[in-house]
Amino acid sequence: MTKGRMEAFSDGVLAIIITIMVLELKVPHGADLGALRPLIPVILSYVLSFVYIGIYWNNHHHLLQAVRRVNGSVLWANLNLLFWLSLVPFVTGWMGENSFSALPVALYGAVLLLSGVAYFVLTQALIACEGRQSALAIALGRDWKGKVSVVIYAIAIPLAFLKTWLALLLYILVAVMWMIPDRRIEKTLMS
Repeated sequence: MTKGRMEAFSDGVLAIIITIMVLELKVPHGADLGALRPLIPVILSYVLSFVYIGIYWNNHHHLLQAVRRVNGSVLWANLNLLFWLSLVPFVTGWMGENSFSALPVALYGAVLLLSGVAYFVLTQALIACEGRQSALAIALGRDWKGKVSVVIYAIAIPLAFLKTWLALLLYILVAVMWMIPDRRIEKTLMS
């Protein structure tokens, strides 16, 4: 399989994930602003998850721009990532419908954690396919953002049972950390 085919398949899956999430947004019963109030947790959880899926889509695109080929290990690692991301609509809906209760927030974090681990596994499979001296290996370096993200998720999950709002704040922190443009791959490819 070519990297283009893998990228197209991944783009399609991510588009479906976003579509499923938006279809979970229910139209309020009523035409005034007060009718939107019960939907605030649902909308906020949707926005957070949309940002996360966008971050994964953007970074996945950059990863594949830095490689020339893929192999079977990369394909399985990519499917692993897509599997965990495909659970985002479920945990998003559960978290929003239950007004950010502890267990749904913790499970949301677990899906984020496992998605982060899967992304790391994908990067390692791509580096193994391309070689330790490849542009991708050089660009990622020690991948501190990836490792710090996983640690923050691991802290936030049990924290959800003590201070749910703090766990959510940590999820937002990781999203903001990844929204700040990371030019490592672009710089390496341009030099």
